[in-house]
Amino acid sequence: MKWARLWAVMLKELRQMRRDRMTLAMIVGIPVMQLLLFGYAINMNLRGLHAGIADQANSAGSRALVMDMLATGVITPTMTVDTPEQLMDALRRGEISVGVVVPPDFERRRLDGREAVQVLVDGSDSVVQTAAIQLAQTPLDSSSALANATGARETTQRQISVVSFYNPERRTAVNIVPGLIGVILTMTMVMFTAVAIVRERERGNMELLIATPISRGELMFGKVLPYVGIGLIQVSLVLVLGSWLFRVPIRGGLFDVYLVSMLLVVCNLGLGLMISTFAKSQFQSMQMTMFVFLPSILLSGFMFPFAGMPTLVQHFAEIVPLTHFLRLIRGIMLRGAGLMELWPEVLAMVAFTGVVMAAAILRFRKRLD
Repeated sequence: MKWARLWAVMLKELRQMRRDRMTLAMIVGIPVMQLLLFGYAINMNLRGLHAGIADQANSAGSRALVMDMLATGVITPTMTVDTPEQLMDALRRGEISVGVVVPPDFERRRLDGREAVQVLVDGSDSVVQTAAIQLAQTPLDSSSALANATGARETTQRQISVVSFYNPERRTAVNIVPGLIGVILTMTMVMFTAVAIVRERERGNMELLIATPISRGELMFGKVLPYVGIGLIQVSLVLVLGSWLFRVPIRGGLFDVYLVSMLLVVCNLGLGLMISTFAKSQFQSMQMTMFVFLPSILLSGFMFPFAGMPTLVQHFAEIVPLTHFLRLIRGIMLRGAGLMELWPEVLAMVAFTGVVMAAAILRFRKRLD
């Protein structure tokens, strides 16, 4: 081995990396992005869970108990209702994650040592279940001097019950498998189409397309449509294996599952086409895909609880299509909700798809330069 030749090759590679702005951005951008996301945005201690309150007793004791629960910071009241049935409807629609039910005979139950309060939890997210258990530690009578701390805690655990819906066994697969549909579609669909236009340029096929009378919109949609079928095949594969191997339920309509999945497929395909209009090579397009995939998987609520993120990060995560898809797919598959009940999430994905597809078509030019 000649060290002079080796040194020459190393210098050539370093100079090439210096000229490649995308590579430089990846060298600096990915560590910085992960540091900010994991250090600032990711928080396993849930706070501010959306909660509904049904205080049917409306006594001084019940109001004090509700205030003590709110003081923990675990829940934030977003609605006040009259009946537990209204809380159940709100849980199914995904409007709240926790419901607190105080029955009319709360005072009598508390004095008798019977179950006096129920905490209803959306069990489709196992992390929410764990956080809600903290509410069961709230003392029913903080001013009582008749019991020591241990005895009061044991009494509270008997009198405040946590009722988990949609996943009472707390199986992780029930929460993970529906989300995997979105993660797989995001990773594959964006990557497939991100290299589509670039590949045509590198192989010389773009010259042939330029010579044809095909319009920009026809070319872009023609690139997208074949992958829609591939995406739906992936969805079917995950649903079949998830149901067979992990007994993941599909409580909602199967048509709704495929409809929202197809919406995410088209959304990601449009995003991939947008990337392909910026990238100069297939390698660059794959690098840019990482900048989309990392925030999607980390901020959408798939790996880490959405409620634990700072407010500013939550606002940014609302731009990510996977965030809305996870709410849709878990609402349909696990809670049995319908599309009409989840229409804000559908509207957000439709709007994002329209904007991205329009921008990709406008940016694309039938030119080699």
